[in-house]
Amino acid sequence: MKKTSPLYKRILVKLSGEALMGRLDYGIDPSVIKRIANELIQVKDLGIEITVVIGGGNIFRGAGLAGGGMDRVTGDYMGMLATVMNALAIQDALESMNAEARVMSAIKIHEVCEDYIRRRAVRHLEKGRIVILAAGTGNPFFTTDSAASLRAIEIGAEVLLKATMVDGIYDKDPKAHKDAKIYNQISFDKVLSDKLKVMDATAIVMCRDNNLPLRVFNLLKPNTLVTAMTEEMIGTSVNA
Repeated sequence: MKKTSPLYKRILVKLSGEALMGRLDYGIDPSVIKRIANELIQVKDLGIEITVVIGGGNIFRGAGLAGGGMDRVTGDYMGMLATVMNALAIQDALESMNAEARVMSAIKIHEVCEDYIRRRAVRHLEKGRIVILAAGTGNPFFTTDSAASLRAIEIGAEVLLKATMVDGIYDKDPKAHKDAKIYNQISFDKVLSDKLKVMDATAIVMCRDNNLPLRVFNLLKPNTLVTAMTEEMIGTSVNA
């Protein structure tokens, strides 16, 4: 990678739980965790402060459990606990590579991680630690996408990076339509009006109303996260 000044000083990366599965049908692929941890460390070494919000869809998804007949609130809390498991896995991978990392949870689990407190999270960032935020917002009916938007705004991140399994935002599902076209740039209002499945509407509105830029990129391609720190053309940029 070219030695170029990074575009940002503080970022929030939203990782889906499904991305951690790699080629597995369920759970966590250790090789994927290690690759993601390595890329996060490379980004940190650029002098960038990093916060990560992780989903839990590789283990449990509250809405899916509710669809199967489980109480929605119970399902959502189970999903929150799944995100804690994923966060601990990422922390372990980072620490095995001698990087400092802290897991902070929106629900109290003192035996395994810290409570999320905004000022403490910012202090960890200032000390060069990678902060991994788990348990979403701590409330049922809110997705981890909404948690990512909320936390990015709270900690003063300059951009929200949404890691997906496609190259960016398309005008229609690229897996179902071979003629789908990717956007290099798009507005939040168009994402909402065209009902493009990027993040849930609450997350998009929070980004728009708080002038928080969003970048959607492909996590499956090695070094994409690192490249996105210095090249504006990676993935799709979403702005007001």
